[in-house]
Amino acid sequence: MPLEEYRRKRKFTETPEPAGHVRRAARSRIFVVQKHDASRLHYDFRLEIKGVLVSWAVPKGPSMNPAEKRLAIRTEDHPIEYADFEGVIPEGQYGAGVVMVWDKGTYEPKDGIAPDEQFRRAKIDIALHGEKLRGGFTLIRTGIGSTGPSERKRWLLIKHRDQHADPSWDIESPELDHSVLSGRTLKEIAENRSGKTRRLGWHLSQAQQRAGVKRKKNIGRELRRG
Repeated sequence: MPLEEYRRKRKFTETPEPAGHVRRAARSRIFVVQKHDASRLHYDFRLEIKGVLVSWAVPKGPSMNPAEKRLAIRTEDHPIEYADFEGVIPEGQYGAGVVMVWDKGTYEPKDGIAPDEQFRRAKIDIALHGEKLRGGFTLIRTGIGSTGPSERKRWLLIKHRDQHADPSWDIESPELDHSVLSGRTLKEIAENRSGKTRRLGWHLSQAQQRAGVKRKKNIGRELRRG
């Protein structure tokens, strides 16, 4: 069972995490990145593949700078429902700490190769359509020739050199330190406080960017007509 390890590690009578189930493959595939303040602060990068969220723990978090190769440690598959999980995992439970939905969106496999086949080949090339992460990324396993199980779990997450690349990327920037679902920071989630003002400000900013792109396109059409 794809979710056997996930369920074995958790007591769902004590943790608010979803038990979930394996879903049928959807036409659009989601990805999610969750900021997780557990025993060590890290980011969980998850891709929907074959009805579950195939997952990696990224200690330093993803980067939009192609020069930064991020270590990604393969972890157990999670249910699709986990993509919307945001809250506090109680002390004494596996992964105890605060979880934030740091980014979420859809993704497309590149070169017409299905994600599950790319995963089997130990190299995944995708285009992300998130609110913070956009454009091409590669996940590649580094311990292909290794016999040790820990080495086989080691991957690298690398941003492609495309129009979305950002050499000045800083994941610690205050502008990035909020949930794309609720607008809250880790501290606000831990204290169960609202992040409505921050959320409205973030989505307004995104709407303004989209409106600006639309205006540029309209101006371009008028110039061509003229």
